[in-house]
Amino acid sequence: MLTFKGALFSFSFLLLLALDAGAQNNVAYTIVNRCPSTINLYIGSSLQGTLPSGKNITQSMSPNAGFFYTDANGGTTAGSATRAGFFGDNNTRYYYIVEDTANFNTGISITPSYAGSASFCQVARCDSVNCLDAFSQPPTNFPPVSSTPPALPLHSCPHTDVAYTITFCPSSVFPSPPPASELHPNGNRSKCVDVRGAAFANGTPVQIYDCNGTGAQKWIFNREATKVRLAGTSFCLHSTSPTPSNGTPLKIWQCFNGLPAQKWFYGPDNKLTIDGQAQCMDLTNGLLMNSNQLQTWQCVDGNVNQIWTM
Repeated sequence: MLTFKGALFSFSFLLLLALDAGAQNNVAYTIVNRCPSTINLYIGSSLQGTLPSGKNITQSMSPNAGFFYTDANGGTTAGSATRAGFFGDNNTRYYYIVEDTANFNTGISITPSYAGSASFCQVARCDSVNCLDAFSQPPTNFPPVSSTPPALPLHSCPHTDVAYTITFCPSSVFPSPPPASELHPNGNRSKCVDVRGAAFANGTPVQIYDCNGTGAQKWIFNREATKVRLAGTSFCLHSTSPTPSNGTPLKIWQCFNGLPAQKWFYGPDNKLTIDGQAQCMDLTNGLLMNSNQLQTWQCVDGNVNQIWTM
């Protein structure tokens, strides 16, 4: 029979084995900053610290450590930025890039430690908002293990001991900021969508106002699915509710990825529609007077109060 001392030793030994096994399941991530300036590094929404230009660090973390990103060059702490993502379990290792098309703040590449072969273990890289090797939204499911590589932009490197190098600014420069535009009601270029009082804070009303060329009237957005972000800030056009009803007032709020109240669709008919809803950005009562707060309203064909032009 083991003495207490021997039992304690055996327990400690088993604990060390368990910890070592857990460590073996971790993945080594080397993060490289080739951007022209120091960046803040976020992993899984948590600030890890700063990474100077030209430097790198290595972290041993879970195969599902969360997104790697930076708020440099207009990115946000909440993850409105280009992101490197990973998924792994006992049999699979997937990696991919997610770009925010309304806020492409930096290029990213992901290089696995195994050489690429037969379309597995290839470098994932996205240097511009028009790149083809990135998702616009994170994938929600992953295919089972297969001898066939997944469809791009999802990448796979089917080795449980694979390590990754994540490089910010693989081209050594920040991308140029996307162009900002004014939004005018039905082609009226004397009136603009405006942030009341240029108060860039959560909850500030979005209104109609005389165009004055200020930052309170400059927006960044795309055709089709998009955020509508106030240029030079981390604030987005916000519908208050993911399922707004007629008369819901519009405001700005800190941008968050995937937030339904900030997911819009700017269609060829020049309407801004809450994604998946039949509610459009609407000029309240059709009034062009300054300080008239904008709202959502049921989308109606031919309703000129819902037409917004650049």
